[in-house]
Amino acid sequence: MKTLDEQSLPTLDKSFYHELRRYNWLEVEQSIFRKTASDVQRALNKERISMEDFKALISPAAEPFLDTMAIKANKLTQRRFGKTIQMYVPLYVSNYCTNYCVYCGFNCHNQILRKMLTKEQVLEEIAVLEKWGFRHLLLVSGEAEKLTDATYYEELVRTVRSHFAQISLEVQPLDEHEYVALGKAGVSFVCVYQETYNEDVYPEFHPRGRKHNFRYRLETPDRIARAGINKIGIGALLGLQNWRTDSFFTALHLMYLEKTYWQTRYSISLPRLRPHVGSFMPNDPINDKQMAQLIMAYRLLDPEVEISLSTRESAPFRDMAMKIGITTMSAASSTEPGGYATHNEELEQFSINDSRSVEEMAQSIRNHGYEPVWKDWDLWL
Repeated sequence: MKTLDEQSLPTLDKSFYHELRRYNWLEVEQSIFRKTASDVQRALNKERISMEDFKALISPAAEPFLDTMAIKANKLTQRRFGKTIQMYVPLYVSNYCTNYCVYCGFNCHNQILRKMLTKEQVLEEIAVLEKWGFRHLLLVSGEAEKLTDATYYEELVRTVRSHFAQISLEVQPLDEHEYVALGKAGVSFVCVYQETYNEDVYPEFHPRGRKHNFRYRLETPDRIARAGINKIGIGALLGLQNWRTDSFFTALHLMYLEKTYWQTRYSISLPRLRPHVGSFMPNDPINDKQMAQLIMAYRLLDPEVEISLSTRESAPFRDMAMKIGITTMSAASSTEPGGYATHNEELEQFSINDSRSVEEMAQSIRNHGYEPVWKDWDLWL
């Protein structure tokens, strides 16, 4: 019998879900670990690589080739994006959540202080962010669909859109018609992360709440693209499951989206689990060396995709990563609602790792021979 979540949420006749069902998680994982040095060398000698080549580049067999991968990734990134780093800032508008995600500080069972920003409080945050020079804003929220619904986000977007060149969302999955309305309000970029592509174990990490519905979440990028949103961001939460296998399916998802919705732009994010309220520990942690390997593999697979790295990562790692494929970074981030105007760590979703100020981050980018870019163009006009 279907759960209430499965009954109440719509599905699509054609989506990435149908592509994903063609694969077996364990078989893909075993295939990655069977890759050899010859497979890696063959992939590095190609101009454009296949998904089988990508498996080789994220496999343990690729570890001796990281220097070669770095040189090639650097050249491909500069050829497409130049020596620039696009800057953005996340603005958390609410930490209310009805999901029980066992790895998240916002989950509904955690006894934390909750807050949802009013339009007036959002404008107080905006005043700080404007002084810092940001022109790309990411609105982030916990997933409480009855409290922070699409109408709430639409009102916030219309409130702040004259202040920013690009407004992005990282909130709960919505229906297609709601994305259409948000696009008209001024949203040009929507991020939604599957967390893990392993459907069999997904319910263990999301035992309650609307997020329990694996398929509805997985089909969200399809709905976003069908709604005409300009750019979509995807990714897996690294550490929940085997990071190599989840990254393969993230790449497969990207390839499907680029082929099916070719007029849309895409971004990959690589969030690692960070300390939060609760006791969950990563099942398969990814270290810095492996993280660098993954960034380079994504770049070699897709020279056009934007790759984002947040303040979850350390300052030394982020400084290094801009030379191997990263194109977009946040700075001076707060993971609490209202955290820029008034700091209260009890409201945080997780602790950030790179605590440099905006000025320090921008100067570091310049010191490494790159230029921080605060605005591309006005996407909502």
